[in-house]
Amino acid sequence: MIDRIWSILHARNIEFLRDRAALGWNILLPVLLVIGMGVIFSGDGRAMFKVAVYQQSVDIDLTAHPFLQTRFINFYAVSDLDDAKAKLARHQMDMLINLAVQPTQYWINDSAPKGYILERLIASDEISDFDRGTVTGTAIRYVDWLLPGILGMNMMFSCLFGVGYVVVRYRKNGFLKRLKATPLTPFEFLTAQVLSRLILIMLLTSIVFAGTSYLINFKMSGSYLALLVVAALGATCLISTGLLVAVRTASEEFAGGLLNMITWPMMLLSGVWFSLEGTPQYVQTIAGIFPLTPLLDASRHIMLDGAGLSEVMPQVIQLAVMTTVLLAMGAWLFRWQED
Repeated sequence: MIDRIWSILHARNIEFLRDRAALGWNILLPVLLVIGMGVIFSGDGRAMFKVAVYQQSVDIDLTAHPFLQTRFINFYAVSDLDDAKAKLARHQMDMLINLAVQPTQYWINDSAPKGYILERLIASDEISDFDRGTVTGTAIRYVDWLLPGILGMNMMFSCLFGVGYVVVRYRKNGFLKRLKATPLTPFEFLTAQVLSRLILIMLLTSIVFAGTSYLINFKMSGSYLALLVVAALGATCLISTGLLVAVRTASEEFAGGLLNMITWPMMLLSGVWFSLEGTPQYVQTIAGIFPLTPLLDASRHIMLDGAGLSEVMPQVIQLAVMTTVLLAMGAWLFRWQED
């Protein structure tokens, strides 16, 4: 028995080591993630708080007020006060201050722990010339802001891995080769895969959405129909991304490496766990490339701000264009069997 186990173990190890692409991804992916996270989140002391400064210019004069010289706080400029207050309510920043008036005004979210700490800091004897303000509207809990990210992340993994691995397995076991002899076209095959996974994803996500709504009674200000349209379009875009990875791949390990290369940056940069407000502009630009970013942006606007489809139309158009391009590329690049 031990000999048989050893033979299978040895054969599987040899198979993996001979797959140069899979081996390369397994070595390269962690290195790229470490380098990427180091570039994005490193610096001379990580900032613990994000504070927006209302002013028209982009550059902030750190000598304008003693509070701006506080270490471990990321100060960045905003030019739209109402938009900044809305972001503060959604936990995308920890505090908003206005140095253009006297006494200096500040706003915090009463339900944000970091806002409480910052308020205690400015209430000290050294920094006392602040006038407190409150964010108007119903307070938004962090769980209300987080829930769309969790649901979106779950959709991302189900769409990418649920479709990508299946197509790769079909090609590997010869099923796609048999389909090649039928009148079925690549576009028809890919469309069927998209619709099948979309139905399952929307059904499962709706069940999770209803269950979490019953358990934690999260905030839902907008239209359920608008949210359904955005979720369906976002899921279709994610499924198309997974199909594009698998259109020619015959190695499950290689496909897994490619999918991980997509999912990890998307999970970290699309705003699942934390807002990218105040991060460098190039980071926000990179985040905008991923389908999960407009999906989460539109979902949060609908759920937290009560936005309609017309108000999230930029995100809807972005998802529609990305879906069309990805499906077209997938149909063009698709092969029934490995080259």
